Amino acid sequence: MFRLDLYQRYLMREIFAAIFLVLLAFISLFAFFDLINELRSIGKNGYQLYQAMFFVALSLPGLVYELIPIAALIGTLYALSTLARHSEITVLRASGLATRDLLMTLFRVAGLLALLIFLVGEALVPFSERVAQEMKARAMSEVIAQQGFESGLWVKDGRSFVNIRQATPDARLQGVRIYKFDDAGALESVTDAEEASFVPPGHWLLKTVVRTVLEGDTSRVERLPSGEWNSAVNPDLLSVLMVAPERMSLYGLINYTRHLLENHQKTERYEIAIWKKLVYPLATLVMVALALPFGYSHSRVGGVSLKIFAGVMMGMLFYALNGLFSNLGTINSWPPFASATAPSALFLLAATGMLWWVERR
Repeated sequence: MFRLDLYQRYLMREIFAAIFLVLLAFISLFAFFDLINELRSIGKNGYQLYQAMFFVALSLPGLVYELIPIAALIGTLYALSTLARHSEITVLRASGLATRDLLMTLFRVAGLLALLIFLVGEALVPFSERVAQEMKARAMSEVIAQQGFESGLWVKDGRSFVNIRQATPDARLQGVRIYKFDDAGALESVTDAEEASFVPPGHWLLKTVVRTVLEGDTSRVERLPSGEWNSAVNPDLLSVLMVAPERMSLYGLINYTRHLLENHQKTERYEIAIWKKLVYPLATLVMVALALPFGYSHSRVGGVSLKIFAGVMMGMLFYALNGLFSNLGTINSWPPFASATAPSALFLLAATGMLWWVERR
């Protein structure tokens, strides 16, 4: 038992080292591409290079969250292929290490990575994504003033200041209050609306409107079921302050989905995001299982390189399918659980088939 525990620690150390090396390489590569993409915005409305670099830095937790399963696949594949090339896997199997025992060791690695994914996705990604989008919005547009006050979002729109209690991810506004000032800087009117929805090409439809109009020393109150708000503020502008459903916290997703259900609105996109939040960390278990059969094959010249290439291709395929099934599920109203789990289920089926084939050899 002592010797087996020693082998497990050795395998876990080698696999962890390979995974984090691959993860570091991927993060560096993707961050470089993101920075190149941000360079196109430098100089617009005072957006500077240091702000672009800060924006990319704040996006790193999101990259870590998305890339850990792919890094787990490629890193495990590389570590096992290297061990097989040095005949270490053969020695372990000859010493009595069964495939199940080796798979359980890999699952221990994957379990720790799954915990890391969950913690990063819940604690770091929503916060860093929101801060990054707010910073970029303030740097590139004079309309957005500040978000994060207890009173909600504040927007400057010409001679008006607008307070939005809640701006939902689909750019619907809740609890809108518009303070309109005249040319002399005196308060002209205050308009309150329970809800605002954007009507193309360029105005908002207000619902349940209460408008207080100030006329010298007097005032009057108007109550209307609806009204229009012509503004430079548009959904595209507000969307930069919104965290995408995939980057929201599980708590935030559940609360917003409940809000949509109470208002009899579609929730497929957010339900899929909830299931992905729960299932995505477990993808690391599938990835290490998929990498295991490669460790049972001896490598000829260039064999490790070919396996790494195969791992990269499989990782890219998983990444693409993950986004594809989410979009297809939203468009076609597929069951959210099926849309979220389909990529992992397909790869698990492939891993099971490969392990069965290896064991029969």
